Amino acid sequence: MTPIATSEAPAAIGTYSQAVRAGDTVYLSGQIPLDPKTMQLVEGFENQVKQVFENLKAVCKAAGGDFGKVVRVTVYLTDLANFAKVNEVMATYFSQPYPARAAIGVASLPRGAAVEIDAIMHLE
Repeated sequence: MTPIATSEAPAAIGTYSQAVRAGDTVYLSGQIPLDPKTMQLVEGFENQVKQVFENLKAVCKAAGGDFGKVVRVTVYLTDLANFAKVNEVMATYFSQPYPARAAIGVASLPRGAAVEIDAIMHLE
């Protein structure tokens, strides 16, 4: 098992790694919309979703991959009414074939974020 870390994404806030590589699989920890430079939440739901994908993209890159190698994404939302906006933003980061995905409504997320996303990437 190899931990992955990059300063281009928010530092881990606790006892976890930004990602862990096990063989050809990289497990990316959930990212919330923190600006990695300030460690503050960005404002506005669409901006939060974009920041989460930018954070995930940075961790993918640090692991030697990109969104084209992501096979699974899990989206956590404090308001499932925002799911259509997640789809719009996600379509700007991913192309077909899209990764498998689940969307889960939750009561709350760290630091008061409206969205958190984690992913699994397969490197060949």
